[in-house]
Amino acid sequence: MSVTAAMVKELREKTGAGMMDCKKALAETNGDMEAAIDWLRAKGIAKADKKSGRTAAEGLIGIASAGTKAVVVEVNSETDFVARNDAFQDIVRGIASVALGTDGSVEAVSAANYPATGKSVHDTITDAIATIGENMNLRRATQLSVEDGVVATYIHNSVADGLGKLGVLIALKSTGDKEALNAIGRQIAMHVAATNPLAIRAEEVDAAVAERERNVFIEQSRDSGKPESIIEKMVEGRMRKFFEEVALLSQAFVMNPDLTVGAAVKEAEKTVGAPIEVVGMARLLLGEGVEKEETDFAAEVAAAAKG
Repeated sequence: MSVTAAMVKELREKTGAGMMDCKKALAETNGDMEAAIDWLRAKGIAKADKKSGRTAAEGLIGIASAGTKAVVVEVNSETDFVARNDAFQDIVRGIASVALGTDGSVEAVSAANYPATGKSVHDTITDAIATIGENMNLRRATQLSVEDGVVATYIHNSVADGLGKLGVLIALKSTGDKEALNAIGRQIAMHVAATNPLAIRAEEVDAAVAERERNVFIEQSRDSGKPESIIEKMVEGRMRKFFEEVALLSQAFVMNPDLTVGAAVKEAEKTVGAPIEVVGMARLLLGEGVEKEETDFAAEVAAAAKG
């Protein structure tokens, strides 16, 4: 019997399980809806995915590196209590390690084999949800690599080796001394953690973001009542300032505010013994962009008391 989209939709509504899991369940049970529900329950998937509606904005950022390659992943949980659980930390550390062998996309990491379980990362997380009793998900993953050089890493608010609340990767291309290169790379990564630049260079700032800023500056300048020719110069000056503030290489270096990051990189070339080029940057802050549900604790207790 062929599995239709309508059947998958119905099973999803009944169990709360994911689309691919529902499709597989129906295929395994020859389209029998009740048998598919039992199949999902037996696998622990229905139980797990019913929790998928809960907001998972806590968790951990994990980093794994291998010299010229590094990855940073975000694995979310519902509570910080679970994030402090050894089993959860082992999973995040394991996912980061697995991610090193992929292209770094969430899809590739999710599908990759998790050696400790012999299952995919996706299925390993699903099993962990059923065991731990909280919604969890692999939300983001990024990989950076260089042919010659280093990918330096930094974890802020570290809770364990390679795990924390904010992770940064900085890819430096250079033929110079790798230890010295990693040292300046780590300093730049710490700078990025603190300042959150939009791009490495001014010309790499997203065009839509730059245009939005320009329009705001134009409107503000017109309020001054000055001629258009003067307004144009005012806007250009403000845009130069904007790019200086949001582009990594033109920012004042947190470690030495007398230098820009670009100038600090130039200085480091003397120690490294070769030119250095910043070719990649990634910064993941835990829960960034996730809307947390506001809950009324007193109301929850009252509701529980009523049964």
